[in-house]
Amino acid sequence: MQDHKSLKEHYKFTKEEEATLKDLQPRMTELADKFVDEFYDYIWGFGRTAQFLKNKKIIQYHRKRIKEWFINLFCGNYDLQYFTYLYKIGEVHVRIGLPTHYVNSAFTFVRTFVLTNIEENFLNKEYHINEIKAVEKIIDINLDTLTSSYREEELGKFLSLSKIEKNILTGLKKFNSYINYFLAGALALVAFFAIGLFGYDIYLLFFSDKGIEKGILTVLGSLLVLWAAIELIHEEINHLQGKGFAIGAFIMLAMAALIRKVLIYSLSSEKGDELLVIAVVIVGLAISYWLVTIKKYKNPAEKII
Repeated sequence: MQDHKSLKEHYKFTKEEEATLKDLQPRMTELADKFVDEFYDYIWGFGRTAQFLKNKKIIQYHRKRIKEWFINLFCGNYDLQYFTYLYKIGEVHVRIGLPTHYVNSAFTFVRTFVLTNIEENFLNKEYHINEIKAVEKIIDINLDTLTSSYREEELGKFLSLSKIEKNILTGLKKFNSYINYFLAGALALVAFFAIGLFGYDIYLLFFSDKGIEKGILTVLGSLLVLWAAIELIHEEINHLQGKGFAIGAFIMLAMAALIRKVLIYSLSSEKGDELLVIAVVIVGLAISYWLVTIKKYKNPAEKII
C-alpha cells in the first residue's frame, strides 16, 4: 500500500479540504439511506451482482457497510487508519473476484450522487467550488486506494513467476492472440460461404425443378445459417475487445444448421426417423443454450428476493 501521506500530497489534498468535507458530513449523513437505495439500483445493472450478493443476509450486511463507507467519506480525518480501512476493502474485492470495472463504475455513481446533491444546496459560489474540489479529490483518492489492491495482486502474481514461466506466459498470450485472429478470419470465411449457399439456394429456387415449397424452405434454412454465422462473428469481435466469449453463439449455429435440415427433410415422408433424432438433438441444444444464457438475461434481483 502506498504511503497515505504521499498519496495525499500527490492529489494536493489540503487540511482545508478535509475541513470542507467534514462540514458536508451532516448533510450527507441525512442522505445516506437514499444513497444506499440508489446505489443498489445502480449496481444491479451490472449483470453479475447477484453472484457476489447471494442472499438477504449478505445484502443487509453489505448495505450497512456501504452506508458506513459513504458517511466516512466525509469524516474529515484521513489518516493511516482510514487508508488501511480502504485497503482492506480493496483486498476483499480482490479475494471475491469483483471486476475492477464494477468498482470504477460504482464510483461514477458516487461522484454523480454527491455532486448533484451539493449542486442543489449550495449558497456561496466560492465555497461551493471548494466543496466540489474536495469531493472530487477524496473520491479519486478512495478509488486509487481501492484499486491498488488489484494492481498489487497482479504484480505479485507476475513477480512470483520464474523467468521461464514468464516467457511461457508471454508466449501463450501471443499465441492466443494469433489463434483469435485466425478464428475471426475463419468465421468471416464461413460467413462468405454461407452467403454463397444462400445465393445458390436462391438460384435453385428459380432454375430447378425441386418445387417452390421445398425451395423456399431451403432458402430459409440457408438464411438461418448465415444469421448464425454473423452472430458468431459479432461474438468473436466482442471477445477480441476483451469481453467474455459466448459459447451460446456456437450452440445457436449448431441449432441453425439442424433447423435447416428439418426444414428440408420436413417435405420428405422417408425422413421421419432422422427428423425425430434431429428434433431430440435440437431440444438438447436449446436446453444447453438456456442454461448458458439464463444468468445473462434473468434479473439479478429476482435471485435473492
